[in-house]
Amino acid sequence: MEFNGLTDAEVIEAREKYGGNNIEAKNENHFFKLFIESFGDPIIKILLIALAVKVVFLFREFDWFETLGIFIAIFLASFISSISEYGSGKAFNKLLEKNSEIYTRVRRNNKIANILVDDLVVGDIVMLSAGEAVSADGIIVKGEVTVDESSLTGESYEVSKKAVNNQATEKNKLYKGSIVYSKECIMKITHVGNNTLYGNVAKELGEQNPESPLKLRLRHLAKVISKMGYIAAVLVFFSYLLSVIVISNDFEIKAILTTLNTPILIIDYVIYGLTLAVTIIIVSVPEGLPMMVALVLSTNMKKLLKDNVLVRKLVGIETAGSLNLLLTDKTGTLTKGELSVLGVCDYYGRIFNNEIELMKYPKYLNIISKSININNSSEIVDSKIIGGNTTDQALKKFITSYEKEEIITKEPFDSNLKYSSATTKENFYIRGASEVILPNCKYYLDKNNKKELLTNPLDIEKMISKYTQKGMRVIMLAYNDKPNDHELIFIGIVIIQDEIRDDAYDGVKLIQDAGIKVILVTGDALDTSLVVGKSLKILNNNEIALTSNEFNNLNNDEIKVILPKLKIIARAKPIDKSRLVKIAQELNLVVGMTGDGVNDAPALKKADVGFSMGSGTEVAKEASDIVILDDNIKSISNAILFGRTIFKNIRKFIIFQLTVNICAMTLSIIGPFIGISTPVTVMQMLWINMIMDTLAGLAFAYEGSSVEFMKEKPKDKNVPIINNYMYGEIILTGFYSALLCLLFLKIPLFKDIIRYDVNNNYFMTAFFALFIFIGIFNAFNARTKARNLFYNLTQNKVFLIIFCLVSLIQIYLIYHGGNIFRTYGLTIKELFLVIVIAFSVIPFDLARKTYLIKKNNKEYL
Repeated sequence: MEFNGLTDAEVIEAREKYGGNNIEAKNENHFFKLFIESFGDPIIKILLIALAVKVVFLFREFDWFETLGIFIAIFLASFISSISEYGSGKAFNKLLEKNSEIYTRVRRNNKIANILVDDLVVGDIVMLSAGEAVSADGIIVKGEVTVDESSLTGESYEVSKKAVNNQATEKNKLYKGSIVYSKECIMKITHVGNNTLYGNVAKELGEQNPESPLKLRLRHLAKVISKMGYIAAVLVFFSYLLSVIVISNDFEIKAILTTLNTPILIIDYVIYGLTLAVTIIIVSVPEGLPMMVALVLSTNMKKLLKDNVLVRKLVGIETAGSLNLLLTDKTGTLTKGELSVLGVCDYYGRIFNNEIELMKYPKYLNIISKSININNSSEIVDSKIIGGNTTDQALKKFITSYEKEEIITKEPFDSNLKYSSATTKENFYIRGASEVILPNCKYYLDKNNKKELLTNPLDIEKMISKYTQKGMRVIMLAYNDKPNDHELIFIGIVIIQDEIRDDAYDGVKLIQDAGIKVILVTGDALDTSLVVGKSLKILNNNEIALTSNEFNNLNNDEIKVILPKLKIIARAKPIDKSRLVKIAQELNLVVGMTGDGVNDAPALKKADVGFSMGSGTEVAKEASDIVILDDNIKSISNAILFGRTIFKNIRKFIIFQLTVNICAMTLSIIGPFIGISTPVTVMQMLWINMIMDTLAGLAFAYEGSSVEFMKEKPKDKNVPIINNYMYGEIILTGFYSALLCLLFLKIPLFKDIIRYDVNNNYFMTAFFALFIFIGIFNAFNARTKARNLFYNLTQNKVFLIIFCLVSLIQIYLIYHGGNIFRTYGLTIKELFLVIVIAFSVIPFDLARKTYLIKKNNKEYL
């Protein structure tokens, strides 16, 4: 049956009538929707309560400025979080659209064409083979396939589909979103885009990504910190009442009772105490954490994309930083993946380097060309070779012309069976691994292309070994001129070269230096694997290399014993990969797995992080967490580096935020007991909160990566967010900052230096400036474990811009904040003094870092 496909005019007509094949997103979060939803945030609710309290008592106290300030704070908090979420969502969707451009083979204008799946229309004739995704609904008009429809049905078993008289039944219907697992077919499209079954489901259900483990852990941490904030708020409330009712009355019972018997005064105290308590909650609740995580992930995902790494699932990039075992394939990952056929060897060991040399033996050339081209899933379209795997394409490139035969059945290459085959009316052709084909060879072709009895297969094995020991791949060709006869005739071996990537050496070394064990799991022969393994220093002296058969002769306990020394599994089958992943996970190892084929999908899914290759099948990509677009192991090392960077950036932000938290809460709790009831006003606290959460979150989100991160040991995937190093910095620097503030408030020397006025307006202006600048300098302390605070700072220009901006705004507020911010200006001398005192947090933290370095403390961020 011939299928000419649609003409260009028919394509335009079909698109106008039935639409295109893209699915319109119906569940996109619009900005206004996100803005409204943000009012459900606990912190916004607290601010709304504070606003309500202010409004109720506004008419009596005429506290317009502070009320307006809280209103502005609510608006800004909601607006900034909404625009951040909206912007990162838009950016992420653009990334996915840009990197989800999938091509498919169709017949149009009586020719095969390679087009984007979005360009498909009703009536198109599509060719599908193993590993490809079904891109629209249709019916099979020729061939037979097994498909995975789990994305639609939820059932993971394979379903067999085949042509049934060109009529639509469940036996021949294929649905968009399904994956072809085996065999090949030709499909005619019946529905596209939103009219497909997948499109209808997508309209009703938007895919919601579950929260990643890191985000859940951060949310838990936020709850714990919030509880501490609530406790602190209660303490502040009662310490304020104790201060104004008891301490202010010099502990005189009579004066205390008089105060208690003045309802209006008590109500004022209670309201102000509640306002202070709410302010403490505002500062202590780390509402910026979820937004910061989103920012860190989205910014690093954009950086990773430039390094050819597409993150499909956020959990993947988070877990990548904790990897301690990587199972890697060879072809395309460690090697260039640019397979080139060096030549064909016959039974006598003669090597023919090209088609011209084979022309001296026309009969032999005829059988080789048919064996290579008929038993092949790739095709030449517009002078380009498309379809099939890399081996198919390399063979097709070696010999393009051949005598056609009518194909009856075809079995594409199966990594479990280790061969592919094609049956025509005249012959049966097979190619694959020598250990699978050679035992079935009874004859060979002699110099005159005559069939001779094969009596010494050992000669062929020696010839194969000669090339595999040089790191070359060898594929055996055989056929039978009686299709129903199982006795094969040896044609020859194809020698294929795939050079090791130049950057594979650095990539493997980086991964190994990061404390991650690398195991080469490949379908190639053991000799070939050993050459690559030794070249890349994956395999060293006294380490173990096994074949699949040897691996399967060991039980799980025996594999666990040798796993520390196991470095290569050759002639590996997909089931070997899944088994090895499971065994490693039982030893509490965090396992990464690379794969590109249909049968790699189970292992990719089972691994803690699945890395699929950009040139791989859609099945592998669907099962993976991360897609390596350039198929390069160096890119995997980048994914690991960024995984570690993300975790470190979040930790830096937490150090900064909790340091400011401890300082603010200590001041608010102790302040009333030493005669300072409101060292920081509500409006000042809101400004501090904005610096701590939104602006600091942005600043730390853009912290760059460092190769030094790859010299650290992998962290356990369940490691607590806050470690001992962080506790040390948070507690010591936090309490030092609080002590600095308290000493500034209580030591007469500082009051003498700052200009005097009855209401202490200048002095409290100086204190507010001190608090903010302490926070700014602590941000520099938090961003690096190094004593050089400028280490890698040029990589994060956003950090510099934000904290320079914060400094400028703070200086502006000092002189123009007025009654809203309780600031009334400082002289240059006073401002300089405040900055010098605030700067002392830097030498204090440098002393702490120096002590840890001398102590050889290995626990860092």
